[in-house]
Amino acid sequence: MAATTGPEIERLIQLLAKLPGLGPRSARRVALTLVKKKEGLLIPLAGALNEVAEAVKVCSSCGNIDTADPCSVCTDTRRDRSLIIVVEDVADLWALERASAVSALYHVLGGTLSALDGIGPDALNIASLIERAHSDEVKEIILAVNATVEGQTTAHYLMEQLDGLGVSVTRLASGVPIGGELDYLDEGTLQAALRQRRPF
Repeated sequence: MAATTGPEIERLIQLLAKLPGLGPRSARRVALTLVKKKEGLLIPLAGALNEVAEAVKVCSSCGNIDTADPCSVCTDTRRDRSLIIVVEDVADLWALERASAVSALYHVLGGTLSALDGIGPDALNIASLIERAHSDEVKEIILAVNATVEGQTTAHYLMEQLDGLGVSVTRLASGVPIGGELDYLDEGTLQAALRQRRPF
């Protein structure tokens, strides 16, 4: 089939198709929108992407992504420094921040343990978590990992590593979400909700 666009636009489509949630067709629609709105959208977006590419840093303390190192979360003096929330990915950190449930510090692992994928403890940001846990300031570490096999494997490994450090290790509760209807929940969620029931 003959090419309908130049190589530059085709490259843009191919790169957009690598983004989560965008397949080849969606990438073509996005590329077409960007090209049609060159002055108002494409050029400002290209500038913003270039700025972010030059400014983005990974926080050497917690693993968050920011434009400063240490990041704005770690340098926020209003946060409870006795509490560290461990998450798998920066997206999880951002989700917890949107919820505004607690003002604590974070630690981003950068993934989960997975023997099938060859991801062991050395591939994750675990050593620095153990180092942070040795601080007299830290009293509790919340393991906010996903309720997947890999997430739970990682949580158990971390509990073993943190055992004996004098730090309370807790995990997120799981079960029925607020506003959730029992009929729409999977069996695993219902089982967890029943196991973790509490008095009114």
